[in-house]
Amino acid sequence: MIVDALGRRFRNLRVSLTAACNYACTYCVPDGKRLQAATHELSADELVYAVRLLVDAAGIEKLRITGGEPLLSPKFDEFLPRVMDLGLSDVSITTNGQLIQRKADVLLNSNVRRINVSLDTLDPADFRNIARSGDLATVLAGIEMLRAAGLKIKINMVPMRTRNADQIMPMLNYCLEQGFELRFIELMNMGHLRHNNQYQVDFFGMEEILEIIGGAYEFTRTDAPYDSTAVRYEIPGAGNFGIIANESEPFCSSCTRLRLSSNGFLYGCLSNTANHDIKPILQMPEHHAIAQLQSSLVRALGDKQDLSFKGEVTVMKFIGG
Repeated sequence: MIVDALGRRFRNLRVSLTAACNYACTYCVPDGKRLQAATHELSADELVYAVRLLVDAAGIEKLRITGGEPLLSPKFDEFLPRVMDLGLSDVSITTNGQLIQRKADVLLNSNVRRINVSLDTLDPADFRNIARSGDLATVLAGIEMLRAAGLKIKINMVPMRTRNADQIMPMLNYCLEQGFELRFIELMNMGHLRHNNQYQVDFFGMEEILEIIGGAYEFTRTDAPYDSTAVRYEIPGAGNFGIIANESEPFCSSCTRLRLSSNGFLYGCLSNTANHDIKPILQMPEHHAIAQLQSSLVRALGDKQDLSFKGEVTVMKFIGG
């Protein structure tokens, strides 16, 4: 087992199936430019082999399938059922929801039980202004389809002062009514926002979020797993919500996440551009590959920040959401 001085090890793997996305969200990419597939993206076979190796080499227990937009990838239909057979304790998906209905058969036949949907507003005009693509009604219909099928759904919202701060309560009320857990994600100082004053203008922190919610509900802080990224709260008799407070209450010291990009690079930390190319390793027999991979994992674990997120120019969507 590979463990660092803070007792951290890799337990959670996030795999980007593709860097391509059918949205161009304002906090992710500049100028409305949609992300395209990366050069030399791994095949479904290579990605499945990589996950299997990482399970053995690092002790990965949980997998989240991300992008870009994972449902956009031609590999999704093959990758999902194959990783569901690897014996992981949890497999989940993060999607913008636009293609849920198109992928209904694959999703429901795979026995995946947990999906996170990124949704920043319930206002159709604001939806288009933020995502710069897509259709709100299609996303909501896809979410309802998953709910009716019994899947556990979390909704991810990035509150931004000039874009959707007025949607904090409508989004929370919607999620409480539907039985979903809403996760507010503090805006991250990444990508084009790293050297752009729009980050300072739009950042909306945990204290302000809680103040708004406190005007309508009583809530108490509740337990979360040791390595959870979210601070969780319970509204008695109504439900739960969480805040991924990467700035207000950093969680770096307990982070167990490892990311694999669609073109074969391991990233140990979102706040570090360091990456480790494992494409050559994927051409080796398993017993040789695991030994080589463990060396990469030691370096990737060393890339983590000790205390807090420092910001980075890396575009998150390239490295697994």
